[in-house]
Amino acid sequence: MSILVCGSIAYDTIMVFRDQFKNHILPDQIHILNVAFLVPDLRREFGGCAGNIAYGLKLLGEEPLVMATVGHDFEPYERRMEKLGLSRQHVRRLPEEFTAQAFITTDIDDNQITAFHPGAMSHSHLNRVADTSGVRLAIVSPDGRQGMVEHARDLAAARIPYVLDPGQGLPMFSGEDLLEMLAGARCLTVNDYEARLVEQKTGMALEALARRVEAVVVTRGAEGADVFHAGQQIRVPAVKPDSLVDPTGCGDAFRSGLLYGMARGWDWRRAARLASLMGSIKIAHRGGQNHPVGRDEVARRFREAFGEEL
Repeated sequence: MSILVCGSIAYDTIMVFRDQFKNHILPDQIHILNVAFLVPDLRREFGGCAGNIAYGLKLLGEEPLVMATVGHDFEPYERRMEKLGLSRQHVRRLPEEFTAQAFITTDIDDNQITAFHPGAMSHSHLNRVADTSGVRLAIVSPDGRQGMVEHARDLAAARIPYVLDPGQGLPMFSGEDLLEMLAGARCLTVNDYEARLVEQKTGMALEALARRVEAVVVTRGAEGADVFHAGQQIRVPAVKPDSLVDPTGCGDAFRSGLLYGMARGWDWRRAARLASLMGSIKIAHRGGQNHPVGRDEVARRFREAFGEEL
């Protein structure tokens, strides 16, 4: 039985601005915004939400199924997935497209400005949930708009529990779209900014949205995470990281821990604690897939942080 990870596979070009964005943006001149940031640090990483989440699940000992669409430049990523032992059975290559590309600029406060070219990701609806087998849990993470809608609908029809993780894709959806995609979901995951956007689009508070699903999980960076479940708000603290290096992919690492716990029937507090730990481990490494911690090390850190066994 597998966890199906629907979402993007992308190359991330990550640049670091050694200052604060706010020092170079004049609020009263935002209507004529024209800024340039000197970024002496630049690197290219393997990324995309599906790739990052699957990487985290693999570290925890899972064998996730990645469902994504990629382009003619996929070969380096394909070699990496093969090396990691990640299944490519449901990764569809489109020779006329580029693999999705993210261009991310991060300042010293870990704020990010991202430009994203979807490329092959726009055709994610070509992949069908019905083509999979043995799936016990899934996540619908940022992907092509039609693909996200159809994958959520098809998972609900197949009665496969899933996490809805709209993330950077939120601007593509109306409040009605979001409520429809939530109809068959077990959980909604968002960060604190996305939470406010979801409330604005749907006209519903998080507490009300949580009554439509089993749980709403809101990540709050260094402040930890909140889980809205059964009329309660459960606060889960952040785990202190070894160092603060790069926030890129922390949300995806968090989701890998959450999915691991959900697949094992853990309660929401325990699952969110593991998720918090996975995000903490990731932030000490550059890129979304360079934290080389194995399951035994995760188990040791989980025990130290929360006094629980993995």
